[in-house]
Amino acid sequence: MSSIQLVNVSKDWGDTKALDAIDLTIEPGSFCVLLGPSGCGKSTTLRIIAGLESASGGQVFVNGKDVTNQPPALRGLAMVFQNYALFPHLSVADNITFGLSVRKVGATETASRLKSTAELLGLTTLLDRRPSQLSGGQQQRVALGRALVAQARICLMDEPLSNLDAQLRQEMRHELRQLQQRLGLTVVYVTHDQTEAMSMADQVVLLNQGRIEQAAAPRVLYARPATMFAARFIGTPAMNLLRLDNGHIAGSTVAVDHAGHVLGIRPESVSLNGDVPATVRSLEYLGADLVLRCAVGDEQITVRADGKSDLAEGAQVMLHWPAQAEHYFDAQGYRLA
Repeated sequence: MSSIQLVNVSKDWGDTKALDAIDLTIEPGSFCVLLGPSGCGKSTTLRIIAGLESASGGQVFVNGKDVTNQPPALRGLAMVFQNYALFPHLSVADNITFGLSVRKVGATETASRLKSTAELLGLTTLLDRRPSQLSGGQQQRVALGRALVAQARICLMDEPLSNLDAQLRQEMRHELRQLQQRLGLTVVYVTHDQTEAMSMADQVVLLNQGRIEQAAAPRVLYARPATMFAARFIGTPAMNLLRLDNGHIAGSTVAVDHAGHVLGIRPESVSLNGDVPATVRSLEYLGADLVLRCAVGDEQITVRADGKSDLAEGAQVMLHWPAQAEHYFDAQGYRLA
């Protein structure tokens, strides 16, 4: 198993700061997901770990060894890209073993590695096919096989499932996670999809404008977001963030027992049997759930209600949430105790 550590890593593109003094430790054998919106620095971070980009400042360590100035080939890493980059004129077998032939690995060793990798990924019967004869999921497995056959203990993945349809993505998430755990790989995985992050990761690193907003286990990130950005980004629907004015929800007589600037409440924590008056402004039927957007004073609060609820726009409702479901943030957007 292999660990990764970034110490004060920065990346500048002229006057633009892509990464701003990133400090990050990725434990051996863990599945770490770099999550965030487009342009937040997640792919840049991955490429700096891989050695495909050079950092403007800071250090990169793999297994405690400083690899900051080492080329990618000497870092002991494998990488799977969003574009599978398969050679169309080569068979599945030749695509998987291409890197081994470049490294001049012997024929016997190559055949042994190909056999075990193909069995692991369910590709044994497809080895003679060309990429054009494969489905999207099969092509993704071939790209993964090319990384695994190198027997690197660290695998970097840059949005590898984004080209697949929703159902296949869900299946491949499960397969990837099982594979990582079975082989004890250290995986660093880039995505903008919070469902992928929350369902696969041991550690989620949430990035925003080149900085780490929060790095934690999925349950911690969801239950105790460190910033308002984290609170908004994690969860579907997103956490309600209600402005407070002199101890009340802005524009209302609803009092809160805290001196924070913003009150956060998860939609699923709000019920329809309470004492906070609200007006339904819009609703969205999702089958099992009915998502209501209600006005409380000058603020809007989203409620995840039972899909059987018989409500319409303009309805007057009475909301309730328990005190333990409240999150408070200061004027700068940071969590308050």
